[in-house]
Amino acid sequence: MGLFGQSAQKDPKEQVNEWNRKLRKEQRVIDRQVRSIQNAEAKVKHQIKQHAKKGEKDVCLILAKEVVHSRKAVNRLYASKAQINSVSMQMKNQLALVRVSGALQKSTDVMKAMQTLIKIPEISATMRELSKEMMKAGIIEEMMEDTFESLEDEDEMEEAAQAEVDKILFEVTAGALGQAPSAVDDELPMAEGATAAIESDEEEDVTEMQARLEALRS
Repeated sequence: MGLFGQSAQKDPKEQVNEWNRKLRKEQRVIDRQVRSIQNAEAKVKHQIKQHAKKGEKDVCLILAKEVVHSRKAVNRLYASKAQINSVSMQMKNQLALVRVSGALQKSTDVMKAMQTLIKIPEISATMRELSKEMMKAGIIEEMMEDTFESLEDEDEMEEAAQAEVDKILFEVTAGALGQAPSAVDDELPMAEGATAAIESDEEEDVTEMQARLEALRS
């Protein structure tokens, strides 16, 4: 505590290092969320195979929509991780500025990234708190109150498109259900040489999916 009960101002370098620690922690949170979603997806894909063998197409359709939503969720989390990396890099730049000027500097890039990150449910609480700290430190300006609300991605609220469902069914059932993905109608960029053919081994399914999702963020 400082004089008259006021909190002592943190050293800029210590403040930036503390923010970077919190950012790394949130990246680990995202990694755990991704692994959890991918493990759940692997189980759903296995269920699709089982129901497809029984000819239960209606059940397969419902399960395929779950896979579509899970992949969108993973892509959203990877995008968030990229935003955190951007903020972390900006914090390193802030440290360099502190060594020269002795003070933190305002950053439009950090503000834009934080406005996005506070909308991600998995990390919104920490990002909201960090935003407030950055406002006090003068790195970002005060944001509109409604930007602190946790907003769902519009894609998450929409029903999975039939085309995407067909792609999932074709992939998981080796063409027994669904339709082959169009060569010119992919909504998401695919890694070069990626294949839609299903692997018989479940572990290979998960590995293939992880490699493709990693490529989406590269």
